[in-house]
Amino acid sequence: MRRKIKSIICLVLTLGLALTLAACGSGESGAENPDSAAPSNESAGQSAAADEKTVPAQTGDPANEAPAGSTDGSDPEGSRILVVYFSRTGEQYTVGVIEHGNTAIVAEMIADETGADLFEVLPEDDHYPMTYAELTDVAKKEQNEKARPAYSGEVPDLSQYDTVFIGAPVWWGDWPMIMYTFFEENEEALSGKTLVPFSTHEGSGLSGFDRKLSSAIPEGTVVKGLAVRGNDCQNQQESVRMSVNDWIAELGY
Repeated sequence: MRRKIKSIICLVLTLGLALTLAACGSGESGAENPDSAAPSNESAGQSAAADEKTVPAQTGDPANEAPAGSTDGSDPEGSRILVVYFSRTGEQYTVGVIEHGNTAIVAEMIADETGADLFEVLPEDDHYPMTYAELTDVAKKEQNEKARPAYSGEVPDLSQYDTVFIGAPVWWGDWPMIMYTFFEENEEALSGKTLVPFSTHEGSGLSGFDRKLSSAIPEGTVVKGLAVRGNDCQNQQESVRMSVNDWIAELGY
């Protein structure tokens, strides 16, 4: 009888232990450990914070974008304007001997106002005399002979410019013959561009520079030119600068 009771007690204890172990096993496999989940949740929080910081740039916030066509806010194309000029120093009518040419002064003012590039037409053989009387004789001889004096230096790539200002002193009521050399050698490259003539003079004004430029470059668009007295270039530069700036503004540059 005792042996039977012990067997019953052992059976009850065994069943109880089995039920307890089953309950413990169920609790470990069915619930996520909050301590092990914490690092994962923290990482998710950092990722969300990082995403929030990058949202403005990703969504095209204007404050974080460079202007269209630029990576740094600068003009990607650079200057689209060129100033071509021929100028002389030495003895000049009414002003004496000068070291900075009248046309050069105007050309530099145009470049200052527009941000243009500059190209000076320099004679390959600079045979022009320093005295005014001799210079007029040489200029007249070149005009009578329809001379085409060579110039030195490499002309900038004209394809990169939309507008070309072109200036020179008036010699015997016309462009100096060296400028026709430039026109003829670059006629094709200047075609289709806006051409803006300017002159320096002592009484002859623009002297038909615009009309003659149109004849030399028939496929170019010649717009209103400017004539400036050489004496003013030397002695009234602030007044000349105002005239140049007003002219440029009128042209829309």
